[in-house]
Amino acid sequence: MHNSLWDTTTISYMGCAAQLFFFLFFISSEYFLLTIMCYDRYVAICKPLHYGTLLGSRACAHMAAAAWATGFLNALLHTANTFSLPLCQGNALGQFFCEIPHILKLSCSHSGYLRELGLIGVSGCSALGCFVFIVFSYVQIFRAVLRIPSQQGRHKAFSTCLPHLTVLSLFVSTAAFANLKPPSISSPSLDLALSVLYSVVPPALNPLIYSLRNQELKDALRKMMTGCFSGAIKCLCPGV
Repeated sequence: MHNSLWDTTTISYMGCAAQLFFFLFFISSEYFLLTIMCYDRYVAICKPLHYGTLLGSRACAHMAAAAWATGFLNALLHTANTFSLPLCQGNALGQFFCEIPHILKLSCSHSGYLRELGLIGVSGCSALGCFVFIVFSYVQIFRAVLRIPSQQGRHKAFSTCLPHLTVLSLFVSTAAFANLKPPSISSPSLDLALSVLYSVVPPALNPLIYSLRNQELKDALRKMMTGCFSGAIKCLCPGV
């Protein structure tokens, strides 16, 4: 934000390391928390009578702590390994923030590069495991929802999953495409655009998506839209 406002394109070495650490920490923790939230929806819909037992306050605290601790460890390992590599290809990153692939391009350490690829592989397997768990949970959720006899009951059950499913789809789809796109379509401008999509857009939309189930917020939003529409009509038709 500082660089954007002051039109600067430099960052200190320690600042870059801190930026990479916090970026990995928060993005990893968010993904693990989204996985836990999926489990919460699964228990609430598929095993409602056991919800208090399986997801008591202590269990929720332990799962949240595990998500943050795993995100912290993941960020620490990647940051420590990435910034232990010697840089011999200059110090210009082709990105608007410090990101592992662009830092690795500046390195000339073959062993360190392979070590980081190994860590990325471990993180990828962990992310894939969470994704498989999420897909399996939602298959069970949809099967349970379809067995609900009343349409109102099905709508109520599905509406509890909609905000989480929206945030998860936006987060996973943008991050997966940004990191798994084929090299043949890769370009600096596309990399920048995709990085904005998965690093800026999902966190910015999260509060709005989760708040749309709040009736007071929906009423306020409806009044604001009605007021804007009425104002536009009066501007276009002064005689109205």
